[in-house]
Amino acid sequence: MTRIDDTPAAWDERTQLTTFLDYTRDTARAKCRGVSEENARKALLPGSPLMTMSGLINHLRWVEYYWFQVVFLGEEDQGPWTEEDPDREMRIAVDFPLPRLLDEYAGQSARYRELVAGRSLDDKAEGTVRGGLRVDLRWILLHLTEETARHNGHLDILREMLDGTTGD
Repeated sequence: MTRIDDTPAAWDERTQLTTFLDYTRDTARAKCRGVSEENARKALLPGSPLMTMSGLINHLRWVEYYWFQVVFLGEEDQGPWTEEDPDREMRIAVDFPLPRLLDEYAGQSARYRELVAGRSLDDKAEGTVRGGLRVDLRWILLHLTEETARHNGHLDILREMLDGTTGD
């Protein structure tokens, strides 16, 4: 499923929320289209040595994993990060081909799309966040849309710095 715009097929809350999340996911993948393996691994910002296109895509993949599986479903955290290396998902991304990272992100997004379709937006997470708060699925969708959109801005900057490509 590839969104070319952010216009929902219907105007109910669920469709609007999922449309925007899908749009930001697809935008992240589109920003990587045609990027060479070498460029996908380049860290161009001196103050952000982990910020590569590969790192951002892998980060988005693992952020969704964390919010859906760990927080929402209450599963044990099997993410790549550690206490000693909390940003490990960005660091290890350069060890994998960008097409693989993009495919894994797309496949996972499809699974989470099914998860969301089968749940109420009011369903509370099994796990907790800051101060023991149990957020609902609606909040998780909003949070993931915000996070993905923010990182799309980072992908924009990196892509323009790498090869001059600009876009939505």
